[in-house]
Amino acid sequence: MTIHLSIVLWLPLAAGVLGLLAPARLARWIVLGGALAVLGYAVILIADFDDGARGLQYVTDRSWIAELGISYKLGVDGLNLFLIALTALVFAAGILWAALREWERPGLFFFWMAMAQSAVLGALMAQDLALFVVFFDLMLVPFLFLTLGWGGENRGPAIIKLFIYTLVGSLLMLSAAIATAVLVPGEAITFELSALARVAPELDEGTQQWIFLFFAAAFLVKMPAFPLHGWMPDGYRAMPMPVLAVFSAVLSKVAAYGFLRIVLPLFPDAGAHFQDLLLLIALGSVLYGSAMAFTTTDARLILGYSSIAQLGFILLGVFALEPEGAQGAVIQAVNHGLVVAPAFFIVALLAERAGGSEDIRAMGGLALRAPVLAALFLIVALANLAMPGSSNFVGEFLILLGLFQTKVVIAIVAFTGVALASVYTLRLFIATMHNRLPAGVLSREISVRDGLVLVPLVAVILALALYPQIALEKGERAVSDSVAAARAAGGAPAQAAERAGVTP
Repeated sequence: MTIHLSIVLWLPLAAGVLGLLAPARLARWIVLGGALAVLGYAVILIADFDDGARGLQYVTDRSWIAELGISYKLGVDGLNLFLIALTALVFAAGILWAALREWERPGLFFFWMAMAQSAVLGALMAQDLALFVVFFDLMLVPFLFLTLGWGGENRGPAIIKLFIYTLVGSLLMLSAAIATAVLVPGEAITFELSALARVAPELDEGTQQWIFLFFAAAFLVKMPAFPLHGWMPDGYRAMPMPVLAVFSAVLSKVAAYGFLRIVLPLFPDAGAHFQDLLLLIALGSVLYGSAMAFTTTDARLILGYSSIAQLGFILLGVFALEPEGAQGAVIQAVNHGLVVAPAFFIVALLAERAGGSEDIRAMGGLALRAPVLAALFLIVALANLAMPGSSNFVGEFLILLGLFQTKVVIAIVAFTGVALASVYTLRLFIATMHNRLPAGVLSREISVRDGLVLVPLVAVILALALYPQIALEKGERAVSDSVAAARAAGGAPAQAAERAGVTP
């Protein structure tokens, strides 16, 4: 089947422009139509994808700036297939959620949402390093405007802090990308990732290391990881809830994806050299995020700090430098996006019933009065704490399996993160669903309108729990290839590297 990735990439932005020009009452539905069309394309991609083939599929490759060796190259493989699907699903749900509520200047609001979706899809599909950097930096811009225009209190200082953090990371990434293209062996400058993957590993050890650190800093800020998370509390409080759900579910995954798509294939020696450093950062994120999640009473920040902990697990899987760990990292990235988006939506519904308060001490007593909402929340909560039988359990199991093969001590300590996830997740669920009904809290069931947003997300969580093998099978080859060179550089057995198609 012929699938043009340029259509998938630019369709949301085209719908956003049309919505901006259309009457205000139609803007939301035009943008929603574009998001649903992209979701349809994503389903076709999964169904049509050949998991037995090696390399990119559905490739679009055009020269963009020939003098600088920059090309407009898009492609899909097992590494980004389900992240593209996650982006399509979460944006469709987020835009539907926003479309069912009223906003000032709706045309502009939904235009920025549409631009954000195109930028995220571009970063995931880009197979040219310069193109990736452009989309990676661009995808934050719409969220800055969405927060500044429709955010909560103190949004100004929050935006300034977020902008400063990400600006520094973006400048480091830009410097690293230019240095990579200029310093690699060869007569012509190129930014094409497949070409760089053949020659960039030949860079000397010192050059690989400083370029690696520049890329790592940019990705760790965007995730965010401890201790580069300083923008997160204020930023999460300031963002409108539908915007925050999309932001938390998708943008951090692009950063984790960057390690597997760019850093490890291009700089395998540096990846092996800094393995312990990144594992310690990941472990610190797991422990810090978990500890903060069960000490705060702000529901937004409970989910925000839990995201830091979950992304720490994903980073552990990436830098285990084992195929099992990397596979677990990819499926866990998808799982976290599927869980955190409906979790934020549920928090918004609970806040509506608690007079606008998002403090869990102002909630409670809804389990018997709103059993459908409670049941949906329970499914999301059990998935978040990686209950056996959920897809999250599969992801964390693979991550710890890969980690045990390389760093046993870190794997043992990381187990505490699994227990801590149970603490903060059950605390959030019990505080909001059980106990006595506080004064002033409305005890009403979820509406059909809100069910249109929440039920499909929960259904996908259940579907992936029943059959996680679809993600594992389609991603296995590409994910193994992405860590093979760094694994070999770190002293992996020669036969294991040869199975992955890499000569150590």
